[in-house]
Amino acid sequence: MFKVLKKEGNAKRGVFTTVHGEIQTPVFMNVGTLAAIKGAVSSMDLREIGCQVELSNTYHLHLRPGDETVYKLGGLHKFMNWDRPILTDSGGFQVFSLAGIRKIQEEGVYFNSHIDGKRIFMGPEESMRIQSHLASTIAMAFDECIPNPSPKEYVKKSVERTTRWLYRCMEEMKKLNAMEDTINKHQMLFGINQGGVYDDIRIEHAKEISKLNLDGYAIGGLAVGETHEEMYRIIESVVPHLPEDKPIYLMGVGTPLNILEAVERGIDFFDCVLPARNGRHGHVFTRQGKINMMNAKYELDNGPVDKECNCPTCKNYTRAYIRHLFKAKEMLAMRLCVIHNLYFYNKLMEDIRNALDNNDFSNFKNKFIEEFNRNV
Repeated sequence: MFKVLKKEGNAKRGVFTTVHGEIQTPVFMNVGTLAAIKGAVSSMDLREIGCQVELSNTYHLHLRPGDETVYKLGGLHKFMNWDRPILTDSGGFQVFSLAGIRKIQEEGVYFNSHIDGKRIFMGPEESMRIQSHLASTIAMAFDECIPNPSPKEYVKKSVERTTRWLYRCMEEMKKLNAMEDTINKHQMLFGINQGGVYDDIRIEHAKEISKLNLDGYAIGGLAVGETHEEMYRIIESVVPHLPEDKPIYLMGVGTPLNILEAVERGIDFFDCVLPARNGRHGHVFTRQGKINMMNAKYELDNGPVDKECNCPTCKNYTRAYIRHLFKAKEMLAMRLCVIHNLYFYNKLMEDIRNALDNNDFSNFKNKFIEEFNRNV
């Protein structure tokens, strides 16, 4: 399913074959939490800007409109009119970060909905059933997301629980994929490495889950307050202990520079809300750094957001117009900037893949960082 085509140091150029098409890696997954990109970006827009994989959220879709509703409507692909791969996260991060009052037990987590306070239970089996209803291409295992920093003894026990939950996820997915009325009988499962900032716990957990021959592996629990240097150190510690023939996904990361550093350390999959969130606030990415479209100097600027960019926004609209839209509080302002930022990220990944194809990644990375940092 995953073929490494080329390597430059630890950086990998690969292709991941799924029931919904091939994914060229390294890849950035565009985050559509509730089966939509925030900022009025449609699935047709995603095709135009080069999105390969859309990511939706198990927790949020379970609450609204309900995973059973999505199932009755034919699954997430039909529901949102997207025929390319979809990854659904397990809901674990949201359960631990949004749900407020919660109680963690061996069977799973009891928590209150952030929408109406309704009492809900989610464990490994429930997460797998919800994701099976959604019929995503890739399902993520249900894990415990721990606060960072946390005491080492607590982290150790938490990781052991996450491993036990992973076995239950595997068993439940096997049953679900074999059921006659399952929409996607080829749903894949990625396991998640946890361990906070403790290298020894991370490494031991990576070794343990690597024995399970999963479809892919993720590194979770990073980009949650630790320094970039700590994050890079953990990646360097973990990656050598994960299977070389399986894709590695760094969850929730990150900035363009984070992505380049992580690719260099062996990461294949990325996701982050950053480009869409920044775009909705008028902050746009260019090869010369990030700029704020609210800045007064753009009031009479008839140039595009980025002269080097070929996205629909840059081909059709000026900085002056976009600044006006933000000042007038027009929704189109957010849409144009989100489209630009997602195109920028997807194009960055394409450029990374091309650089790897041409044995030029190190040179590309250094040039990009130098140019990007010039105006940041």
